[in-house]
Amino acid sequence: QVQLMESGGGSVQTGGSLRLSCEAPRDIYSRYYMGWFRQAPGKEREGVATIGTGAATIYSDSVKGRFTVSQDSAKNTLYLDLNSLKPEDTALYYCAALAVPLLWQGNVRYWGQGTQVTVSS
Repeated sequence: QVQLMESGGGSVQTGGSLRLSCEAPRDIYSRYYMGWFRQAPGKEREGVATIGTGAATIYSDSVKGRFTVSQDSAKNTLYLDLNSLKPEDTALYYCAALAVPLLWQGNVRYWGQGTQVTVSS
């Protein structure tokens, strides 16, 4: 079973920062694009950010300018830097391996188990 290993979640106050990491098996990392999704309580899972060829990035409008997605290919690791956090960013954040680098769940081929981010006011 493919394992995407997320880490770095936690609890912060409004305006705080966190860095999420996701380590993938080498064959998955080299074969697929990578991205982040999140699911808040009582809401549907939504795309947050993806990174594609040439480090091209896509962000959801709700996080644009505050979150930054990046990767270290030598470590097969994807990152998400979360800055200026708001209570509405509270969610379970999932790493995903994608067929195409778009914020669309339909093209997710593998999911991580998620890491919790909680932002208090």
